[in-house]
Amino acid sequence: MSDWTHRHVLDLAAFSLEDYTTVLELAQRFRAMPTSGARKLPALQGKLVTTLFFEPSTRTRSSFELAAKRLSADVQSFSPSSSSLSKGESLLDTVRTYVAMGADLLVVRHRCTGVPASLARDLDLSGDRVAVLNGGDGLHSHPSQGLLDLFSLARHFSPDSPTPAALRGRRIVIVGDILHSRVARSNLWALTACGADVVLCGPATLLPQAFTAFVDAPPPGQACDPVANRGRITIERNLDQALAGADAVMTLRLQKERMNQNLLTSLESYHRAYGLTHARLQACAASVPVLHPGPVNRGVEMSGALLDDPSHALVEEQVTNGIPIRMALLYLLAAG
Repeated sequence: MSDWTHRHVLDLAAFSLEDYTTVLELAQRFRAMPTSGARKLPALQGKLVTTLFFEPSTRTRSSFELAAKRLSADVQSFSPSSSSLSKGESLLDTVRTYVAMGADLLVVRHRCTGVPASLARDLDLSGDRVAVLNGGDGLHSHPSQGLLDLFSLARHFSPDSPTPAALRGRRIVIVGDILHSRVARSNLWALTACGADVVLCGPATLLPQAFTAFVDAPPPGQACDPVANRGRITIERNLDQALAGADAVMTLRLQKERMNQNLLTSLESYHRAYGLTHARLQACAASVPVLHPGPVNRGVEMSGALLDDPSHALVEEQVTNGIPIRMALLYLLAAG
C-alpha cells in the first residue's frame, strides 16, 4: 500500500495494474473478516466519511456507509431534498459546508458527468485535504462498481487468489445499453487492464461502433495510459455469436431515464434479441457466471429463472463484494 499514489478515485482510466492488485488484495483481506460478532476494525476511527448522493441509490450508498462503519469511521449522509440547494445554494458551497464540518472523505454521486472531478479540483486548489471518491457521475464513470465487478470475477475464477491475473485471456461479454452505462465504461478500463478481451453486444442505437476504440487513448488531461498492454474490445451485434466461448457475461439495465429519444421498438423485442436465458448460455463455457450491476428488470435483461439461479447469477455476490471493495477504497484514501 506504500505505492498508492491517488489523492482521489474519480476514474479507473488512471489505475495501473499495481493499483488493481492493491485494491483486490486488500478487499480479499476485508472479505475474510468474520460476518458475526465484533466486525469493526479501528482503521478509520476518528475519520468522517460524508456521502453526497444527488441521484437515487440503494446499493452504492448503503454499501459505502456500511463499509465506512465497519472501519469505525463516522458517517454523515446528505439528502438533496432537505438541503439548502432548494434555497439556491451552489453545489460547491454545499460541499464546502460538509468540509467545514470536518469531512475527511466525500463520496459523490451526480447525474452530470464530471461533477466529482470538478469538486476534487476546486477543493485541491483551496488547499482542503479532503479525498473525493466518485460514486457515479453521468455517463462517465462508476469506479467502485467496476472494481467490485472485477473482484467478483476474480474470486469466481480464482477463489484463493483473486488477483488481476485471474482475468488474463478471458473472454468477457458485456451486453445491453452500453451507450448510457457508466458501469460499462469503468468495466472496460478494468477488464482490459487485467488482460481480458471484452466483447460488447447490443443494438446499434445503444452501442456505437466507436466503443471499439474506447481505451485506445488516455482521457483528456492524462499524459499516457498507465497500463502497457490491454486486452481487446470488439463489437458483435448477434448475441448468440457473442456468447460463443464466453467465460463470463455481464448484462446491463436499460437506462430509460437517460434516453432522450426512441432507441428501442419494444421491451419484448429487446429481450428476444438481447435478453439472457438458460438456453442462450449453452453457447458459453460451462457454469458461466452472469453479472448485473442492478437493479435488474426481470424478463428484460435476463429471465427471472436465470436471475434466481445461483449456479450462474452472481448478482447477490456482487452486492456482497461491494462492501470489502469500498472498505479498501475508503481505507486507501482516508488512511493515507
